[in-house]
Amino acid sequence: MPFTLVAFHAHPDDESLLMGGTIARAAAEGHRVVLVTATDGAAGLASTAMGARADLGRRRLAELEVAAEALGAARVVHLGFPDGDFSDVPVDEAAEALTRVLEQESADVLTGYDPSGGYGHPDHVQVHRVARAAAAGSGVRLLEATVDRRLIVAGAQVVHRVPGAPPIDLARMKQAYLPRAEITHRVDVRAYVDRKVTALAAHESQQSGGPGFRTVTLLRRLPDPVRRFVLGREWFREVGRDASEPASDDVFDGVR
Repeated sequence: MPFTLVAFHAHPDDESLLMGGTIARAAAEGHRVVLVTATDGAAGLASTAMGARADLGRRRLAELEVAAEALGAARVVHLGFPDGDFSDVPVDEAAEALTRVLEQESADVLTGYDPSGGYGHPDHVQVHRVARAAAAGSGVRLLEATVDRRLIVAGAQVVHRVPGAPPIDLARMKQAYLPRAEITHRVDVRAYVDRKVTALAAHESQQSGGPGFRTVTLLRRLPDPVRRFVLGREWFREVGRDASEPASDDVFDGVR
């Protein structure tokens, strides 16, 4: 039986990075997927060639539409909150906007982020708060997108040793995302890695040419076998589910 999944994210490209494979798998299995972005990503890093902040926001939303099509998402919604200042928006106000989408879609499942917002980005932490509030008010099932912390730390330790690699705060990484014991869903998306990479490629403004470390570029440049290994699993914690149970491979496991 098909279900409707609303995937809530802070900025364009977060959807592809954190759960692009899950979105593609859900869509391929006949479920309706709606992507919701709180902001347009106008405050993100980008080359000066991308133009002014407003121009970047428009471009990133256009890139999101392309990525959504690659993943098979049925609809994209931009809530219109300011990038960089989303964390200052009252939680109730943002949750009300998200709840309207849940009601429009008669959603069965909502995804947000873990309590740290992954690596502590204020807008990502706000997504966690807003998703929790919207789920509590609407009664939808809530899964929080995350990454297995042990794998993040192992990867960070490898990158840390590479000459010329960007500096990595290993102590911070050891507090990022969630430990394996708290993860309830470990989703096999190996069959959808190509779609995820295509979606990542759509976010052209977030790749080489701008300042800072570019995660999207790094993932796309990995050798194919390594990329498939790195991107072939995605992780979630279901709020209210006993984490002592074996982790499920199906993000819709238990939905009736």
